[in-house]
Amino acid sequence: MDTPKYKRVLIKISGEALAGDKKFGLNFDVIGPVCDVIKKCVDIGTQVGVVVGGGNFWRGVKDGGGKMERTRADYMGMLATTINSLALQDALEQRGVDVRVQTAIEMRQIAEPYIRNKATRHLEKGRVVIFGCGIGSPYFSTDTAAALRAAEINADIILLAKNIDGVYDSDPAINPEAKKYDALSYMDVLKERLAVMDTTATSLSMDNSIPVLVFALKDPENIYHAVMGEKIGTLVEMQ
Repeated sequence: MDTPKYKRVLIKISGEALAGDKKFGLNFDVIGPVCDVIKKCVDIGTQVGVVVGGGNFWRGVKDGGGKMERTRADYMGMLATTINSLALQDALEQRGVDVRVQTAIEMRQIAEPYIRNKATRHLEKGRVVIFGCGIGSPYFSTDTAAALRAAEINADIILLAKNIDGVYDSDPAINPEAKKYDALSYMDVLKERLAVMDTTATSLSMDNSIPVLVFALKDPENIYHAVMGEKIGTLVEMQ
């Protein structure tokens, strides 16, 4: 059996990534392979927590477009993350993976309320824990939720699965000469305002010395490569 580099990881998956080419809603041709790889990681002994975004349904204040009160728009985004959490739970359970969804806003009929000690106990038992509803408060992104939950469960690393294969000095979709970084410090990200996570999430990761690995979800096997410590994407850590 392969030996993973990381014993406990927090995977942050963007909602947009789950939509795939559809750009909206759920694409099970994407979700299925992602869950196959998460199962593969669990099978080699890695404890897996997941925070999922909701941008494939609703992007909070951005979709509110100034026509909706900010906190209400953000709460709608939290509900969107719950839809994605349940979809991931179902796909993982179909593959024989034991899963618990915990939400920062109580909705007991469909998920457990977030309790840190209960989450860590699930992880120790080999269950995947999916954290929904961000941190349960408006004005905070799911990136911040990922950094917070990673700190709370003592994750070894945050695996930031995105639609891009790392961190660049400019948008590679606009600038074909954009430079990709193999490694960065948290301060580099903050000073250069690089598109990794928002500043709150980056600062929280830095304060708790949690490395962040940014990589593309287009090839779901990248999750496994990351867990094994292979060189992919961009690593953000203390330097």
